[in-house]
Amino acid sequence: MRITVLLPGTLREKAGGEARLDVEVAEPATLGALLDALAERYPALERRLRDEQAGLRRYVNFYVDGEECRRRDGPATVLREDAEVQIIPSVAGG
Repeated sequence: MRITVLLPGTLREKAGGEARLDVEVAEPATLGALLDALAERYPALERRLRDEQAGLRRYVNFYVDGEECRRRDGPATVLREDAEVQIIPSVAGG
């Protein structure tokens, strides 16, 4: 199953400079399985997305087809064929 991942500029350097990644994930596809596939291809990106226990970093937002995944099932959120996952780190400052 093909999933599209959209990355902001702050994460692109960890993914070979790519803004858009097409990732193949076995069914049943979940956000966690997608992140596992990304971790294999881009280990440096993995460290920015998940913590040491493979939990979602709380300062990174994951949108599955426009809906924040924590309002659904977090890493267990089921992905449809051709789903779009947007990853957006929180921004702080003054």
